[in-house]
Amino acid sequence: MRTSRRLALGAMLVALLVGACSSGGGSKPTVKVGSVGFDEARVMAEIYAQALEANGYTVDRAGIGLGARPVVAPAIESGQIDLQPEYIGSRLTYEGGSPTGDSATNHADLQLLLAAKHLTVLNYAPAIDTNAFVVRAETAAQYNLVKMSDTTAVQGQLRWGLAADCPTNALCGAPGGALQAGYGITADVINGATLLSACDVPMADALKNGTIDVAELCSTQPDILVNGWVVLQDDKSTQPADNVAPIVRDDLLAKVDQASFKKILNDISAQVDTATLADLYKQVSVDHKDLADVARTWLRAKGFIQ
Repeated sequence: MRTSRRLALGAMLVALLVGACSSGGGSKPTVKVGSVGFDEARVMAEIYAQALEANGYTVDRAGIGLGARPVVAPAIESGQIDLQPEYIGSRLTYEGGSPTGDSATNHADLQLLLAAKHLTVLNYAPAIDTNAFVVRAETAAQYNLVKMSDTTAVQGQLRWGLAADCPTNALCGAPGGALQAGYGITADVINGATLLSACDVPMADALKNGTIDVAELCSTQPDILVNGWVVLQDDKSTQPADNVAPIVRDDLLAKVDQASFKKILNDISAQVDTATLADLYKQVSVDHKDLADVARTWLRAKGFIQ
């Protein structure tokens, strides 16, 4: 009688353990969070990281600020990182898709492409940060620059600062891409440009000190407002709707309670509009506040952490 009771209790214990593992209710895995190198993406990665920690996950931050998209995309595909904030229109272009100005379409199309790589795109934020070509106010006045089409006739007189991957990026200088097909900017001009990390401090500094005349920045970049720079209108609509969304490896999702894990990140994304994103970016890159402090303050203000 005692033996059978022990067997029954043992069977119940095994069943409970199996149930816990299968539902994601066991020990939570370490989440390796990564991002591209510029401050806006880094602060979003830190926000997601702290929210996960507040919900019992251990976070490895070694991948935050890892590098440009050609570095970060292979990193999440290989499992070097598990999760990254991404710009859905730009990532869609990188994956060979054709982004549009419609956020929902970009999200759906990107998910179709990434499914084959065992990656999931979670809900996108209202915030949009798109690629922008920016000039100093005096340059705009000197050459009568209002829109990107205005640069075509004077392209050789301007010193261009372009993203490091611009010569191969369809949204920038790749053959048949935005600059060449859209605005007639020649391969010689593109190949002769100063290549820097887009949306980053060195690009903004180069424009500020006059090393370059045209800078590829992000539309939310606070340096634009701080310095009174002019964003040239993308009059040929070459740049996509670039909402922020987390991308997660499917093998990580298989180890967690998917519903609760996704809710943590989706609830955060829902609270990030363009003004919020720009402000977070400014606090880190212009005000030089600590990245973790900026993320923590925002999460507390929104009630996501204590």
